[in-house]
Amino acid sequence: MQLTPFHLAIRVRDINEARDFYGTRLGLPEGRSAEQWIDFDLFGHQLVTHLDTTLGKTGQIRNQVNPVDDHAVPVPHFGVVLNLDDWREFADRVGGVINEFVIEPHIRFRGLPGEQATMFFLDPSGNALEFKAFANIEQQLFAT
Repeated sequence: MQLTPFHLAIRVRDINEARDFYGTRLGLPEGRSAEQWIDFDLFGHQLVTHLDTTLGKTGQIRNQVNPVDDHAVPVPHFGVVLNLDDWREFADRVGGVINEFVIEPHIRFRGLPGEQATMFFLDPSGNALEFKAFANIEQQLFAT
């Protein structure tokens, strides 16, 4: 089966804040938009930020955490699996614009099946994002 882009719609507390974070800070190209939503090109996938007025201007989406490889991983979260070179470039770029990582860029499961580069951070609305990469995605993505 050919891999096709996913579509993900998330809640944000402020459309202009989302435009700044995803468009300006993360460098994601903007697609269609309206007063209450914006499409972003998330490495070829369609990420849509929808205004949720119940969050208020300073509210955040609440996450819980689950332990994974000695880290507290926020749940729910979403993101993209990149090739390792693109992940390194993205990690370098966002390192200068992300105020605080939930989990700093690092190698998880080192020396084990599924070894991966990963990082987690929150958007201003509290949505947790993970970006990861594998040295050999075909062999490692679903390795057990």
